[in-house]
Amino acid sequence: MTRTIEEINAKIKAGKVVVATAEEVVGLVREKGVKAAAATVDVVTTGTFGPMCSSGVYFNIRQSTPKIKCGGGKVMINGVPAYAGWAAADLLLGCTAVNEEDPRNAVYPGLFSYGGAHVIQDLVQGKVVKLSAATYGTDCYPRKEYSVELGLKDFNSAVMFNPRNCYQLYNVAVNLGKRTIYTYMGVLKPGLGNANFATAGALSPLLKDPTLRTVGIGTRIFIGGTEGYVIWPGTQHVADPQRFANGLPQSPSATLAVIGDLKQMSPQYLRAASIVGYGTSLAIGIGIPIPVLDEQVMAHAAIADEEITFPIVDYAEAYPLGRPGGLGRVSMAELMSGQIEVDGKKVPTGCLTSRAKAREVAAELKSRIQAGGFTLSRPVAPLPGAELAQGC
Repeated sequence: MTRTIEEINAKIKAGKVVVATAEEVVGLVREKGVKAAAATVDVVTTGTFGPMCSSGVYFNIRQSTPKIKCGGGKVMINGVPAYAGWAAADLLLGCTAVNEEDPRNAVYPGLFSYGGAHVIQDLVQGKVVKLSAATYGTDCYPRKEYSVELGLKDFNSAVMFNPRNCYQLYNVAVNLGKRTIYTYMGVLKPGLGNANFATAGALSPLLKDPTLRTVGIGTRIFIGGTEGYVIWPGTQHVADPQRFANGLPQSPSATLAVIGDLKQMSPQYLRAASIVGYGTSLAIGIGIPIPVLDEQVMAHAAIADEEITFPIVDYAEAYPLGRPGGLGRVSMAELMSGQIEVDGKKVPTGCLTSRAKAREVAAELKSRIQAGGFTLSRPVAPLPGAELAQGC
C-alpha cells in the first residue's frame, strides 16, 4: 500500500480523508495491525505543548513622523529589551528576554518575572503594549526618541520565528547534588528528590516520524493556532543513525526551525511561562500532520509510550556530562505513572509539557484536515540526516 501527498490532498478536498491522532493509531494498530491501519488511515496528527525557549517574534513597526532609526539604538517593549540591530523599523523580541527593571528578577529570577514571552502573550490576547526607542539621529532618520502604545494590529508585520522547537527526544532531569537547583527543566530537589521531563510522548511530532521521512523543509504545520511551516533544521539538530536503537533516537536529537504569522495565532495555544530561578519561556502548541504514505510510516506513527525511552541525566555539578555510564533509561509510560526508580530509589516525576494540551492540538489539527481547511505540503528538501520518502 502506497499513497502520495497529492492523493491525500485530493481526499481532503473531497471530504473523504480519514484522519486519526497519534494516540488513536496506537490503539488501532494494536487492534487491527499495521497493514490494516495503514490501509484505513490517510493522515496521523501529532501535537505538543510545552516551554520552547528558542522562540521569538520579529516585528516591523509603522514609522513615526519624523522617522526614527531603531537599528543601533535601544528599544524596549513593556520594559523588555528587543534586538534592534537589523534596520530602521525591524525588531526581534526573544521569549526569554526579561524586564531588567523588575526588582523581583534580582531576587527570584523567573518566579514572577515579566519577559518577552509575556509581551507576546499580551499581544495575542489583544492587549496594548508600550514601545519606547532611544537612538542617535541621522539625516534620513532625525528622530532620537519615540514612545508609542501598540496592539498587534498596529504592527506592519508580526511573525513568530523559532530557531529551535519540537525536540525529538530530551533528557529526564534529576539532581544528585546536596542542594536544590533551579534549571530550565524546573526545580530539581537534592538527593534524587524528583525527576522532571518535557515531552508529549506518543503524541510528540518527531517521535512519530523518527527517521524524518515525511517532515522536511517546507512542511506545513499547526503552530499557535494557525498554519506555519518548517523552514530549516533547528539549532542543535542532530539526526545521527548511530544514536538510534530499535528505530528510535536514544539522546537529544532532531529539532525544527519554524515560522508562523503571530497575527493569526490564538492565546489558547500560546502561554507565557516563568520558570523559577531560570527566567521566562513560551509554551507553544505545535502539531505536525504525518501523511501515511506506506506501512512503514504507520508503524512508526503507532509507537507507544512503552516503547519510547529517555536518558536520565544528573543536572547537578556533573551536568552536562553526567555520571559515566549514565543513570539509565526510562520509558514514557513509566514517567507518566508518576514515579520511576533511579539508583534503587523511588523518585516522583513531573512534566513541563502538557499532555492534555498536546492532545487538544492533535485533535484540532485533525478537525481542520477533516473540514478541508488544512492540506498537506510536499517538503522541498530533507532535513539533515534524513531522506524524504518516495512519493512524499
